[in-house]
Amino acid sequence: MRHRRALLPAFTVTTLFFAAACSSPAPQAADHRPAAGQEQRIRSAEDPADGADHALTVAAAPTATATATATASPGGSARSARQAHKTTLAVRAYDSHTRRAVISDQPRRNGSPSGSPGPSAGASAAPHRTAVGDVIASAPAPGAPHGLLAKVTEVIGETDRGTEVQTEPATLNALLGDDTAKGDVPVDPSSFTVDKLLPDVRVSWSKTGDVHAGPKGATVPLGSLRLDVSAEVPATGSASASASASVRGFVQVAPQVDFAYGGAGTDAPPGSAYLGVSGDWTSGWAVKGRAAATTGSSPLRIPFAKLHADPVLQVGPVPVVVNLDLTCYFQISADGRVSVDVEQSLKGDFKAGGTFGPAKGWTPVSSSDMSGTPVRASVSTAGSVKTALGAEATVGLYGTVGVTADLAPYLRGEAAGTITAATDGSEPKADGTWGVYGGVDLSGTLRLQLSIFGTPVIQRSIPLGVLHREWKLAGGSLSS
Repeated sequence: MRHRRALLPAFTVTTLFFAAACSSPAPQAADHRPAAGQEQRIRSAEDPADGADHALTVAAAPTATATATATASPGGSARSARQAHKTTLAVRAYDSHTRRAVISDQPRRNGSPSGSPGPSAGASAAPHRTAVGDVIASAPAPGAPHGLLAKVTEVIGETDRGTEVQTEPATLNALLGDDTAKGDVPVDPSSFTVDKLLPDVRVSWSKTGDVHAGPKGATVPLGSLRLDVSAEVPATGSASASASASVRGFVQVAPQVDFAYGGAGTDAPPGSAYLGVSGDWTSGWAVKGRAAATTGSSPLRIPFAKLHADPVLQVGPVPVVVNLDLTCYFQISADGRVSVDVEQSLKGDFKAGGTFGPAKGWTPVSSSDMSGTPVRASVSTAGSVKTALGAEATVGLYGTVGVTADLAPYLRGEAAGTITAATDGSEPKADGTWGVYGGVDLSGTLRLQLSIFGTPVIQRSIPLGVLHREWKLAGGSLSS
């Protein structure tokens, strides 16, 4: 059975416009400006062109109220035409097949439109609210659930909802230009939607203000999301019914999005860029019984929950939408002979992502520092078993996947030796050794969609490389 649980509504619509050229007619400029007091430029046209500090703040966009929108007025100098600042315009609708969008003013809280009166039905002579060359950066909106980053190529006309425009894909360097930005933003645990793939999955989280959810919500650290799971490992192939094992445990993670940009101009690739996911990790799980042999060389992977969030980063006035997916799973490979009773507590952190530099292009980044403590460990008979309780994460921008990372903390048990049973009724004799080990594997890939930064397209997926670390939890002898 599947159970779906939406923990928080999607982020409110946020839009940013940027005039990439000075070709728009002058009469449209007045309507394209925000009302007095609403404009917030990254910097003014009078700021020094060289030597100025163009660092932008990176923070989580507000969720209680609509994040302010932004625009730049066409016309004027080339530098002033490339300024991004706030306005009241928003994406009302988007069609991903035709790439057409409808743009209009956001209503005030009392329901009246903000700024100048917006277009209405039949108002074909009304001034357009956007122009060719504008770049739209929007938080999740109708028709664009993962946000929108697009350039206006044609103004089609007015509708009863606003100005309809034709768009094409855009890149972040068109908005951020020669600015720089760097920040690590925690993801609100209540913003995740959770799709439970197994019946016995419990979700808990807590946040500031003494707000929590789930049966263990009060004990979950602030900013963390916890999933508890319990399941039987199914027998495979021709294994007997007694060849079974049970797995139970929990995953507790406090994810954050890592973003950096070092601008070199609106028409040039950035001097640097970074996108990744990191966070604190705590897990504990137990495996008991005899697992059946898996078919072939691939281990048996059983996902138990899928999670999704679209956190919006406010990079100066620019809303950067990050798409984060987590698939939690347990995985087991065994030879169907060894019986185990092991439990481990694990704690640490992880980081996975991609970094860009002009000399090397996109290169992978991965690290993990974890340690485990055995709660109990025993292995009987000869054989091997390996179980993992991990998560596969994907992080991207505006609906395009950029980085995939698979974090797999594991338990491994093995025993070697012989057991001899005498025919005269005496006790069996065992001779051999056993050991239980903890470890972590971190792997993944960089995808070509990271070109959304404005960097050259990656011609192929780049492996993150496998990060592998293992430690011994317990061991002993089977001699008797």
